[in-house]
Amino acid sequence: MEKNLNSPARVLLTALFDDGAYQEIGSYIMEKDAPAAVVTAYGYVNGNPVYAFAQDKSVENGAVGMAHAEKISKLYGLASKTGAPVVGIYDSNGAFMDGSAASLNAYSMMLEQTAAVSGVVPQISVIAGVCAGSAAVMACAADFVIMAQDAELFFTPNIEQSSAEVCAENGISALTAETPEEAVALTRSLINLLPVNNMACTPCMEYDAPVVSAGTDFASYVESIADGDSLLEVYGDYAGAAYTALATVTGSTVGIVGTNKELKLTADDCNKLARFIRTCDAFSIPVITLIDTLGFEGSAASETAGSVRALTRLAGSYAEATTPKISVVTGSAVGALFVALAGKGCNADFSYAFENAYIAPLMPEAAVEFLWHDKLKGCDNLQAKRQELVKEYTSTVASAEAAAKIGTVDEVITPAELRNAVSKALSMLEGKRVTNLPKKHNNFPF
Repeated sequence: MEKNLNSPARVLLTALFDDGAYQEIGSYIMEKDAPAAVVTAYGYVNGNPVYAFAQDKSVENGAVGMAHAEKISKLYGLASKTGAPVVGIYDSNGAFMDGSAASLNAYSMMLEQTAAVSGVVPQISVIAGVCAGSAAVMACAADFVIMAQDAELFFTPNIEQSSAEVCAENGISALTAETPEEAVALTRSLINLLPVNNMACTPCMEYDAPVVSAGTDFASYVESIADGDSLLEVYGDYAGAAYTALATVTGSTVGIVGTNKELKLTADDCNKLARFIRTCDAFSIPVITLIDTLGFEGSAASETAGSVRALTRLAGSYAEATTPKISVVTGSAVGALFVALAGKGCNADFSYAFENAYIAPLMPEAAVEFLWHDKLKGCDNLQAKRQELVKEYTSTVASAEAAAKIGTVDEVITPAELRNAVSKALSMLEGKRVTNLPKKHNNFPF
């Protein structure tokens, strides 16, 4: 049987693996008098061993049958035994439609294998063309989804809701590329930042100094922490009040998360952060959290209820994570958000605050009304007095120094000291060990 070396599947696998070199597995397997419509292979990506499959649209439109599923399942079985990442390249119009339940068995087999290695080896889904129905469920079960601009991902056909743009805006895809080839290039960059499995150390590589010094805004804080040209933001088009990125600090991979003080957090923001924290924790990637937020968006009852549920999930994800955790309050951290993102004990191994940080149970206006209301009595100019008290409360009771004095944060630092403080903390936390109570998993609300 002669292989089609120019099929889209093999072209993308060539782009994925170092020097275009890979070894196919089961290339002679047939399905319904034609080669099974998926190419399975292994090779190296940036020197790391990787397994990959690519659905072959040139054969039966990439139709999925039992032979197709068995090839992919064997790949996952090998990955679980050897502890190597799995890249899935999706491009198929769906299963063989012969009226039987065979396709259900095929997808069930693949979903079982995907779940078995979740959190054990990194999984990356590349949506190069159409990814529909049960295949969409399988693809979204990966740690990261990368979509080509013209690709489609949907459970039921709906052109308006299946585009790469919509998937990015709804947090389904982490990254979007112009073409399938560019999506594969992003996959190579992502693999370079991830450990090969959950027992391996985070990658350590040569690095350049940060491209900027710490300024006075969130972007400059992030860029001053990360090594030069190492930042890879993920889920950038989803939930704009939250920020998530992978990067390196002094050559070692970290996750950087943060909140945007210009926007209030929504349930989507909390879910975005929680998902990223769990991904980092699964592979022991240290997490650096930068906090400056106005609180929650909650004008409607449904928004308030949803935020409570989402914050519970976020707080639980942080608390359960055993990976090194460093928090820095760069602006305001109030009430439950401080507890969830920067609280001492289980939520932060080291916590820092900038000199002008605000840390308190209540926003300053509410604190003055609730705690210092007596000071407002008999004032000729109530508004001016209230502002005076707000300023006093902010600079005394709720100041970073006050928080440090009672151990709410470990140290007060300046923006110029940020990278040094973070890198030293990361170095000390390299040997962190935590033993949790035996259980199957947590049961936080979703």
